[in-house]
Amino acid sequence: MSSVPPILYCANHPQTETTLRCNRCEKPICTKCAVLTPTGYRCKECVRGQQKIFETSQWVDYPLAFIVSGVLSFLGSLILPKWILLAIIGSPIVGTVIAEAVRFVVRRRRSKRLFQITTLGVIFGCLPLLLIQLLFTGLGFGSGGTRSFFSLLPLISYGIYAVLVTSTTYYRLAGINLRF
Repeated sequence: MSSVPPILYCANHPQTETTLRCNRCEKPICTKCAVLTPTGYRCKECVRGQQKIFETSQWVDYPLAFIVSGVLSFLGSLILPKWILLAIIGSPIVGTVIAEAVRFVVRRRRSKRLFQITTLGVIFGCLPLLLIQLLFTGLGFGSGGTRSFFSLLPLISYGIYAVLVTSTTYYRLAGINLRF
């Protein structure tokens, strides 16, 4: 006598048959809803609930992170983009310093929003001098209207600084999360 297991349907997609269950709540899930964890497959709701445990930031952390990252980014933009090679080499270092300073100020509390606010602060810190450089280089105010490649180098240097310091700060704080 053979017993046939009952047909299960995904809790989120009732038309999809499945044999997979969340290893935490036992809810039937299809392959679209399943998230592979080191301990097995879980539903997205259980994964979100588990991630909420790790978000420890407080409301005061957001303005602190924005101000610290903006000021340090601005100070870095005063020095580094003067020479393009210094901007290429030094920007990741400045990004790391900014990330560690923010971690120190917020006492290592974390949340996804906190990393995004910090990145926004870095962008706002880079913007004033980048926009001034764009205004003078792009409109030709500083060189009597003539433009050459060498007149664009300061603008390129400020752009390199902005991109590298922003990306370094974000990935240093948030870590690299590869999603397939």
